[in-house]
Amino acid sequence: MSLPLFVVNEIPPGDEYTLDGPEGHHAAAVQRLRAGEELLLGDGRGGIARAQVLEAAKATLRLSIHERRHEPEPAPRIVVAQAIAKGDRGELAVQAMTEVGVDEILPWAAARSVAQWRGERGFKARERWAATAREAAKQARRAWIPEIGGDPDVSTKQLAHRLGPHSFVLHEEAADRLSTVDLPAAGEIVLVVGPEGGIDDAEIQTFGAAGARPVRLGHTVLRTSTAGVAALSVLATRLGRW
Repeated sequence: MSLPLFVVNEIPPGDEYTLDGPEGHHAAAVQRLRAGEELLLGDGRGGIARAQVLEAAKATLRLSIHERRHEPEPAPRIVVAQAIAKGDRGELAVQAMTEVGVDEILPWAAARSVAQWRGERGFKARERWAATAREAAKQARRAWIPEIGGDPDVSTKQLAHRLGPHSFVLHEEAADRLSTVDLPAAGEIVLVVGPEGGIDDAEIQTFGAAGARPVRLGHTVLRTSTAGVAALSVLATRLGRW
């Protein structure tokens, strides 16, 4: 069984470390780790430390650090512009895409998005996406926690500025398949996932003018909460991550 991962602000430089706060409480009170057991500490930016529990208290662990490493960020980076969805579908998409291997997620305010992030509500929604990505990264034992871009979201115009020659828009009417298009060895791949109502023609034109290419996965139409996960699975296989 793989070791549990707990997120810290930075990898401890010394031989001993006290894990406290929410992560310490989760390790000691929820997972009930005890003296002699091992765990991983991660900073979410590639740093990983292996540690052994020396002493367990009610909500803290005293640890012995005995291994440190740094995992490079995957290349090329995979960025998904995920259309904002109603209910918990957006968070479900963030969770699954993080587990599969996305490197950055952009909450996209698409024209046909039913839910809209406005004012304080938008910042709270973005924080929920970030928290979901963090917890999913821990579950998947990822060294890198995906970034959640936007302030708090991105408009179609802002998204178009992020697109380039290795950008792809999932669209059921596209002629090309994601499984056959050329992929870069470095840089970043941007994948655009539309809302439940689909991407409108004006958005397709805007993205095409920015260099993005429409692609499809197959003959079926997937929901916004699953399309990104399916596409990431294709990319992960083709890029050798899986």
